Amino acid sequence: MHYGGDYNPEQWPEEVWPEDIARMQEAGVTMVSLGIFSWARIQPSEHEFDFDWLDRIIGLLHDGGIAVDLATATASPPPWATVAYPEMLAADENGTPYWHGSRQHYAPSSPAYRRIATELVTRIAGRYADHPAVVLWHVNNEYGCHLNVDYSDAARDAFRGWLEKRYGSVDALNEAWGTMFWSQRYGSFAEVFPPRRAPYSHNPGQLLDYRRFTSDMLLECYRMERDIIRAAGATQPVTTNFMGAFKSVNYAEWAPELDVISDDLYPDPNDPEGFREGAFHGDLMRSLKPGTPWLLMEQASNAVNWRPSNAPKAPGQLAAQSMQAVARGADGVLFFQWRQSRAGAEKFHSGMLPHAGTQTRTWREVVALGEELGRLPDLPADDGSARVALLLDWENWWAIENPDHPTSLDYLSLVRGWYDAAHRLHVQVDILPPTAELTQYDVVLAPHLYLLTGEAAGNLTAFVEQGGHLLVTAFSDVVDGNDRFRSGGFGTQVRDLLGIVVEDFGALVAPGSAGPGQQHARVTGDGFGFAGSFLAEEAHAVDAAVLATFDGGRQHGRPALTSRRHGAGTAYYLATVPDDDGARQVLEHLFAAAEVPPVLAGLPPMVEAVRRGPLLTVINHGAEPVRVDVQGRDVLADAVVRDVTLEPFGYALILPDR
Repeated sequence: MHYGGDYNPEQWPEEVWPEDIARMQEAGVTMVSLGIFSWARIQPSEHEFDFDWLDRIIGLLHDGGIAVDLATATASPPPWATVAYPEMLAADENGTPYWHGSRQHYAPSSPAYRRIATELVTRIAGRYADHPAVVLWHVNNEYGCHLNVDYSDAARDAFRGWLEKRYGSVDALNEAWGTMFWSQRYGSFAEVFPPRRAPYSHNPGQLLDYRRFTSDMLLECYRMERDIIRAAGATQPVTTNFMGAFKSVNYAEWAPELDVISDDLYPDPNDPEGFREGAFHGDLMRSLKPGTPWLLMEQASNAVNWRPSNAPKAPGQLAAQSMQAVARGADGVLFFQWRQSRAGAEKFHSGMLPHAGTQTRTWREVVALGEELGRLPDLPADDGSARVALLLDWENWWAIENPDHPTSLDYLSLVRGWYDAAHRLHVQVDILPPTAELTQYDVVLAPHLYLLTGEAAGNLTAFVEQGGHLLVTAFSDVVDGNDRFRSGGFGTQVRDLLGIVVEDFGALVAPGSAGPGQQHARVTGDGFGFAGSFLAEEAHAVDAAVLATFDGGRQHGRPALTSRRHGAGTAYYLATVPDDDGARQVLEHLFAAAEVPPVLAGLPPMVEAVRRGPLLTVINHGAEPVRVDVQGRDVLADAVVRDVTLEPFGYALILPDR
């Protein structure tokens, strides 16, 4: 179990370094991430490299028994680079450059950036590929975090090449994008530009492809650096840190390129439900690379600095969130950062070693957590025991959030709504793309797959035919992979599977919006009674059983929730977006029909239970103590228990009785 955090010794006088090593040993640190923002220190000018200081600190860490996750330092080019090569600067949608003075200001597709980054990584990898302290390589940092999309001239040129490779001819591009609309037809790829600022709406096919292109350019940068590391003879695993479900980068496509998944997680301590964000992150990271433990690469030891109000973590919350990650498959718990910065934009961001020193609650909790993690037994990787899969598709995310739709939908929040409902029912969930292997699951939740490819539709149909229970929700199977309608109306690929026909989408006024209009649609049926929002679709059942109907409003009496037997399984359709209680009702019905039990029954809503192989972890995220009935051996207490009492942010790791 790795324990540690980002270490930035270049920010401190060298006489501080031995103290850092001593405090790391006291805290139980086993690994630090080194060099993430060290480009200016390693390469002070284009033709000058200084590795002496890096040699010394790596040597000190190694002598102190602390391993190194060595970064390639390419995340923030130094000022000399952008002064010498201004063409490497990224640009906003107006074409205005982002200047140096912050971070992540480079254009990922810039040949100048890639050339000097290649020179840097080649030097670093060649020097440290065989160093015994280096156990992991950390490529760049948080790709796309602050620069979600680049509209520079470098991106313009690369986009044209990307389109030519994808479509082969400009005629194929025109067909895919439907450019006869608004006289947008292109005569050559040289006429195509990024979707920069325009008087009105952009072509949706262009917007979708630009999202694909953006993710691909960042992936090219990652592969470039990874391949340099491998060419230098390095055999250690290579990673880059993800950020949960991050819209700009298609992590499902990236995951096979990483040896180990790593994640950065910063739930808001002000949010009493924030622990569900941590659970979602953990399940997504575990699912991206099944059977391989992941790393919690960054979290905060206390407060962050970048929210309007930066609340501190409550006593015990640091350890509870860390154990939540371990329970969901992490084999490492790390922080940003080791020593709190004295200067710079993140000086108010907490560190493992606070600016206020070792006589602090933060330091005491950091030391206690290190000691506890050091006592953990070897933990198994994911054993594939989850029986429910939730589908998350990046390309659908990009397409469904294009403008000019019947209603504006926040795709991630809708997916999270279903995840949170399952989490409150204490049912463990894997989070997968719609083309993933689904045969091991009993229930698949497929919310709002507006863009549904033929491969994905066939996969869902096969899942039901083989005995699965599938839930499809409103605004699904509307367009093809180019964001174009298919012939024959809506839902053409899953119409026979679901046994319904959707004729129109019945947009409602968004919840909380001012002005006249219907905001909610009441749904009623045997065992169902809840409010729907955003959409109340106009649909009719062909050969599906109607479980609930709309009660009142424009769609009064029409199907709201249906089911249809298909092969050995059942396909359900929900024609609206349910409130929290509605999601609970629908999932309880599905889980009962599929005989999916909770991880642990009878738990309060603020307690979660997670299985990692045979190990059961229970965590109390609430403000009051709770008693949990669970029998087995408490791993941390090394005692047999019949029940455990969990204080606020308390937890127990139990090997249950067989």
